[in-house]
Amino acid sequence: MEGLKIALPKNKISIVRVPGKDTFFNISIYSNKFAKWMPWKVGMGSKLKQSPRIPLWIRKDRVLAKECIRGLLQTDGCIYKDRGYQMVNFVNYVEPLARDVEVILKEFGFRPTFSRLPVRNHFKYTVRVARDTHKLIKTLHLYKA
Repeated sequence: MEGLKIALPKNKISIVRVPGKDTFFNISIYSNKFAKWMPWKVGMGSKLKQSPRIPLWIRKDRVLAKECIRGLLQTDGCIYKDRGYQMVNFVNYVEPLARDVEVILKEFGFRPTFSRLPVRNHFKYTVRVARDTHKLIKTLHLYKA
């Protein structure tokens, strides 16, 4: 939430709770600028077809980049154990987006690996952090239920 308040100081940002659901909540933001900021356009095809990236203005700002990576890992990531070692993965079908995540993690001092796996008529891209994962989880305040 703090990252959103920094990025959108003049916008109304609200938490919207879902009755009977304690494990998640929705965030509501009102802005007429989203159409300009979003890396993909409504009605122009799938996210895969449009190949969105993390905007440069976010990549250049360390605070915003941290919040962006946290949000991407919370939505398209996972924390798991492999042979007793904790891992953090970001998985997506959009290579430029996955590459942006890889670069930002490297800029934060982590050593992610990048892999590409064929899935039907396209690829699935995985950015994996296998070292210093506890530090990554703590730095980004990650939580996965």
